[in-house]
Amino acid sequence: MHSIYVPNEIGKLKKVLLHRPGEELLNMTPSTLGDLLFDDIPFLERAQEEHDGFANVLKNEGVEVLYIESLIADILKAKPEAREKFIEQVLEDSQISCKYKEEAVREYLNAIEDSKKLVDKVIAGVRCSELDLKQSDFIKSYNGKGFEMALLPMPNLYFTRDPFAHAGTGVIINRMRNLVRQRETVFADILFNYSDEYKDVDKLYSRYDEFSIEGGDVLNLNETTLAVGISQRTDPEAIEKLAQNIFYNSSSKIEKILAIDIPKIRAFMHLDTVFTQIDYDKFTVHPGILKTLRVFELTKGKGNGDIKSVEMYDNLEHILSKYLDRDVELIYCGGGDKLVSEREQWNDGSNTLCIAPGTVVVYERNTVTNKILRDKGIKVLEIRDSELSRGRGGPRCMSMPFVREDI
Repeated sequence: MHSIYVPNEIGKLKKVLLHRPGEELLNMTPSTLGDLLFDDIPFLERAQEEHDGFANVLKNEGVEVLYIESLIADILKAKPEAREKFIEQVLEDSQISCKYKEEAVREYLNAIEDSKKLVDKVIAGVRCSELDLKQSDFIKSYNGKGFEMALLPMPNLYFTRDPFAHAGTGVIINRMRNLVRQRETVFADILFNYSDEYKDVDKLYSRYDEFSIEGGDVLNLNETTLAVGISQRTDPEAIEKLAQNIFYNSSSKIEKILAIDIPKIRAFMHLDTVFTQIDYDKFTVHPGILKTLRVFELTKGKGNGDIKSVEMYDNLEHILSKYLDRDVELIYCGGGDKLVSEREQWNDGSNTLCIAPGTVVVYERNTVTNKILRDKGIKVLEIRDSELSRGRGGPRCMSMPFVREDI
């Protein structure tokens, strides 16, 4: 049995990776929200309660829940070379503005002996007031006790779907669009290069590659077909590079990649914010994307490294039916009502986590869409989301499947 096995989107979920929100949410301020890619500041205690509720729903359905912070802490504790690499990569990706601050952060992190505390601190961020910056009396007086982060917090990490993605038995370690999220991929790099359980997983993309790709844009339609969104966060060049790696440099069973072009706006930041599979023949979709959608099929070309591209001039329903070899139904978020669909899509009404065919985890606030799903025979497991949804991501965004059953 492979340590990673995700050949589809709907097979019974056996193992999943989460991150429980922590003190990183306390190191956000209104002035830093834009840089941190948030629209509001979640209330930490309530966000943790909601996230624990999410984890309990999964556990009650027989899913093994892993936490990224614990996995990385265990590796750092067992392998000093991984700890050294972790700290250096964190510093490199943080691009701290001046050398004396970077050196102060390095000394501070190296002095944290407990591996779990080190990981938690990297996620939470480091304030300048916690460091010995060796400043003159004048500079200390000038700065006073003002709020400034030497190492920014990582509030987006509870969206574990994005820093990497699984495709079949391989892993796509992503290059993130925004610098503030690139540090999240250090966790994936450590996990898939130093963990005894996961270090031999086939690596299909590198965080050091030039073009950006994020996990929310990757959907496993079946064992041989991968869908990847061309979005605000994923470049077409990255998809082509991924195709080359899969078709020519891996043992993957994937033979076709569908590149699905969606509008490049924040409301539709990833493919899975507008489109997810919920049953053998059913998908949720935001109707606002359908008129502008373009789909390209990428397959292996004739020459070494060549990629053949064919644009699919058909509607999404017919395209999916072709590749899944069954009639497919698209269920509109909000039922197609423009006002309702826009509101509920903004709150991730289309971002469902399928944990078995016809069983999905959703945010409770999307009442119209959830009722439609139930009316279609879908088992709907609702979770509270008054704080979690402030980060603009739903149950699929907050989860990274490690093992699914075949369908």
